Amino acid sequence: MLIKKTLPLGETEFKFAEDSGQFKGYASVFGGVDSYQDTILKGAYLDTLKQHGLPKMFYNHVWDMPIGKYTLVDEDSKGLWVEGELTPGHSRASDVRASMLHKTLDGLSVGGRLRKGDYKDGNDGGRIIHKWSLLKEISPVVFPADESARIDLDSVKFDEEMAVIETIRDFEYFLRDAGNFSKGAAQALTARAKALFTLRDAGDIDEAKRAEGEIIARITRICQ
Repeated sequence: MLIKKTLPLGETEFKFAEDSGQFKGYASVFGGVDSYQDTILKGAYLDTLKQHGLPKMFYNHVWDMPIGKYTLVDEDSKGLWVEGELTPGHSRASDVRASMLHKTLDGLSVGGRLRKGDYKDGNDGGRIIHKWSLLKEISPVVFPADESARIDLDSVKFDEEMAVIETIRDFEYFLRDAGNFSKGAAQALTARAKALFTLRDAGDIDEAKRAEGEIIARITRICQ
């Protein structure tokens, strides 16, 4: 399952060297409860860093041309500490640097994969995440995840991600993680999908088709 977790830069002890493209700070903090009621535990990133090495650096999770590189990504007692440098002469990297300095670009977001067994269900619909199977990239981002309701279609392999959906709760996790839906939007669509399954099981095909069209329309509006 593809997942993105975002922290506002104000919560990351983010520091930027004004005379260079170098920056450092926390991309993830352990033990807290985020907007999805998820908690990431210490040690969650150790295996993926050992097996896969340093993640890539993109802007806003757009997986095309990297805007820089990370020179250090490691866990400490507080969270996932990162040190990186933006690529000199890269036009998008220059824009990102200017926005960081002006404090208008105010988020860091980790992107990667969770699989079943990497977490257990917690309270209030959240998860206790003890492992990331793959930390693929860390992006400077404009909005924290709970304020962003857009699907990055280029970065989501839907066939692979949909294959792990076995329950209605898996479907909600998919919308939140792979689709980057807000918690409220994911819950609303999940409720409509659950109603759709009930209608189909009851044999009300016409009403099921209407509900299906409504779900698709909602996703389309959010993606625009």
